[in-house]
Amino acid sequence: MPPSLILASGSASRAALLTGAGISFTKIPADLDEDAIKDDGLARGMSPKAIALKLAEAKALHVSARNPGLVLGGDQVLQLEKDLISKSHTMDDARDLLKRMSGKTHYLHGGLALAEGGHIVWSTVESAEMHVRRLSDDYIDGYLERAGDKILSSVGCYQLEGEGVHLFEAIRGDYFTVLGLSLFPLLAQLRHMRIVPA
Repeated sequence: MPPSLILASGSASRAALLTGAGISFTKIPADLDEDAIKDDGLARGMSPKAIALKLAEAKALHVSARNPGLVLGGDQVLQLEKDLISKSHTMDDARDLLKRMSGKTHYLHGGLALAEGGHIVWSTVESAEMHVRRLSDDYIDGYLERAGDKILSSVGCYQLEGEGVHLFEAIRGDYFTVLGLSLFPLLAQLRHMRIVPA
């Protein structure tokens, strides 16, 4: 049976979640300037949630316009105070971000969109409230040394399914949303569309 879904993302975490849920898919990452989409949303006064949704829809539409089938786009934005945080490019950037997040609450807004034939057929956005404990400079340095460059692939410089869990004192929201793919609403929609068994 051919894959019933195209994942418009290069995210290893999203792919692992779909695989773990037993969903057949192919991966065709969308090649988009995400920062430009984010900046445009900010210039238009869009909320962080709306920007997360716009990014997910842009990915789904980009791949759907070039490929037949049902395409899933997903993206996250991290809101810290009034700022949207982008991925850190260097370990020094990561250190600065972790110091800034220490003792504060930030929000992860995860957008998901399904497109077919170049049109959005479904979308949603889910949020998680992330409470970072107070982190000493020594702890941050040790964490960065242990985690290595792989944390630069995550917008908040952590993977909750790994050592990144130690950064937090509490989280409110769905675990899968934090990992980058809100599985419960997605699975409900795929059941509704008869892509997965009901």
